[in-house]
Amino acid sequence: MSNTLNAIYLLQDKLESLFFNYEFLKKENDILLKSTTVLQQKLVEKEQALEIQKKEYDLLKIAKTIEGSSDNTRDTKLKINTLIKEIDKCIFQLQE
Repeated sequence: MSNTLNAIYLLQDKLESLFFNYEFLKKENDILLKSTTVLQQKLVEKEQALEIQKKEYDLLKIAKTIEGSSDNTRDTKLKINTLIKEIDKCIFQLQE
């Protein structure tokens, strides 16, 4: 009978230990999920900021090209021709 009681107490201790570990891991998981959500939000914000910076950079490149320094006259003409073609496409689509 003593062995049975010892086995029951041992089982009870193990169950309490498992329950404690379960609760600890559950809290840790919640913390990690919140942290992941925050980090994902920050990543999205950084990607949006990067996209805005890329657009601004492209606009700056266009402005510098159109500015027409003597070093890149050929690039300026090509860019202007490209812009004219894009405008022509837009006008054509509007007419349809």
